[in-house]
Amino acid sequence: LMQRLIFDEDHDMFRDGVRRFMQAEIEPHIEAWREAGGCDPEAFLKAGEQGLLCMWADEKYGGLGIEDFRFEQVVIEETIRHGDIGLFLSLHSRLVAPYLGHLGSEALKERLLPKCISGETILGIAMTEPGAGSDLAGMKSRAVRDGDDWLLSGSKTYISNGINGGAFVVAARTVADKPHGIGLFVVESDMPGFSRGRNLKKMGLKTQDTAELFFENVRIPAENVLGDPERGFYSLMHFLAEERLISACQEVAHAQVAFDLTMDYILERKAFGKPIGAFQNSRFMMADMRTSLDVLQTFIDQCVLLHNRGELTAELAAEAKLYASELESRVMDNCVQLHGGAGYMDEYRISHMFTDARVSRIYAGSSEIMKEIIARSIGLDERKLTS
Repeated sequence: LMQRLIFDEDHDMFRDGVRRFMQAEIEPHIEAWREAGGCDPEAFLKAGEQGLLCMWADEKYGGLGIEDFRFEQVVIEETIRHGDIGLFLSLHSRLVAPYLGHLGSEALKERLLPKCISGETILGIAMTEPGAGSDLAGMKSRAVRDGDDWLLSGSKTYISNGINGGAFVVAARTVADKPHGIGLFVVESDMPGFSRGRNLKKMGLKTQDTAELFFENVRIPAENVLGDPERGFYSLMHFLAEERLISACQEVAHAQVAFDLTMDYILERKAFGKPIGAFQNSRFMMADMRTSLDVLQTFIDQCVLLHNRGELTAELAAEAKLYASELESRVMDNCVQLHGGAGYMDEYRISHMFTDARVSRIYAGSSEIMKEIIARSIGLDERKLTS
């Protein structure tokens, strides 16, 4: 494998610990969790015990105060290598919890962050609705003021950690006539008026619990409002770059594992008296994938360094997410092909990695949305060109 220059000794030592944890506490349960349609919430408690959740959080809440995204990158890579891409520790730690950390009231942080760090409270984020996905302007959920509180009504769907989640960052319209007039609210699962639908059956990501959420006049106290209740859209935009970087890190890690599994398979499996890996077609496919993966990994590592400096733009994050999700799908398809009939059988991990990968080009912003963001950034904005 290509040497990756972004990690130092601290990261390597940390990786050894994370790997041992994943092999001992996560890997043995993956099959059972896939059957159950979600992980045991205890997985989060165990990860919390190891200090793997919300590592960025201040020590006064029980965190480690580690802002360096490379440590999260290590957790992502080892979770996928020795666990499963459907175990969304990073969604909890780096995608949802920072909303609380950066926008939450002190009272909210003191109450919730320690439980998020320990894994006692699992987090989710609720933006997507039955009638509105990437188009936030189409959001129907509403929040209206009631004294110091807010009353939240509406429904959300395809929400990751939806069954296990104990608290959700929920986006809702607060200004009727402004497409971007959206607020962000923390809904806790014991609040009256909150309910969840069934665990949704999906093509892949079987270890990930995904649910519909319903809100009927849920009373949100002032301390559970995140930032300016009319400017939540801009907060969402601010955090989306990191969400897309997380996605890209997952996708390249997933593809790397598929490559390695396939390498093992084609060296062992024989056809016409020689290993499958000896055929020119196999060798050329693997050479092509190795090159693409190394190029992508180098770019993503560079994005991580930029992110650590606070310089990762929305456009670069979109490029990373677009290319990583597209390459992941191509690699999975090639790897199933190289496994032959075995690749279609669930007893081989590559079979469900293939279906797990398909959603990557859709969630965290579809490939089409990524291309739109990138096109606008290079001066090809349809609205300006046709006005």
